[in-house]
Amino acid sequence: MLLVVDAGNTNVVVAIHDGREWRGRWRIATAPQRTSDEYAVWLMTLLDLVGLKRKQVSTAVIGTVVPAALYHLRQLCRDWFHVEPLVARSNLDWGFEIKVDSPDEVGADRLLNTLAAQHLHGGPLVVIDFGTATTFDLVERGGAYLGGIIAPGINLSIEALHRAAARLPRIGIGRPQSVIGRGTVAAMQSGIYWGYIAMIEGLVARIEGEYGGKLKVIATGGLAPLLAGGTAVIGSIDPDLTLDGLRLLAGRNPSPTLSPERARLTDIE
Repeated sequence: MLLVVDAGNTNVVVAIHDGREWRGRWRIATAPQRTSDEYAVWLMTLLDLVGLKRKQVSTAVIGTVVPAALYHLRQLCRDWFHVEPLVARSNLDWGFEIKVDSPDEVGADRLLNTLAAQHLHGGPLVVIDFGTATTFDLVERGGAYLGGIIAPGINLSIEALHRAAARLPRIGIGRPQSVIGRGTVAAMQSGIYWGYIAMIEGLVARIEGEYGGKLKVIATGGLAPLLAGGTAVIGSIDPDLTLDGLRLLAGRNPSPTLSPERARLTDIE
């Protein structure tokens, strides 16, 4: 089985794929100082609840936009699953060209979304990922990654409003029934929700204008269903896009091997 780890700025998602389907997906708040042993205590309990054993894991892949978290996640794979993880980097075999000025600067999540979106949906398309940041990534018909847009995520915008304006409360995210708010909270909710809808529609239109044609629009991330309900621009929602990208990347690249020292420890156990 394949152990998949997607470490984002807000959450770390861990999943198991058996070659046919996902057997489980779990998330924990991102904390770069969390040790491999702490991850293991959390994860082993969850594996046991769904009837999986760590010895069933034969390969692992990690994608992260939080470099400080990588060390402990690697140690988790090495010490507890006895596998050397593949780490998503721009120099791997992605199966497509990365047509930007500095490929090494592109976040692993954006390349993983590109890989999965092209494989599952076919280009040309735009992937919108509603995470800590809201990203728009352009994939041409042949699958090449052409770059995109990074904007503040919705939760960042809400927190900024609350912190910067003394009289504005912290609000939840929801879809207001009307654009014109008749109170402070309603006005803030409208500004956040319909403001992001306007941003989505406007940026997709501008991307299509520069690209020179209509594009499929695929949305992923926890807020994708809520925002897709407010616009016809988003054509599909794919909650597992980044995980599928990691799975596909692992299938395209040889699995790293444990160092001889670690391999010997595995044999002893």
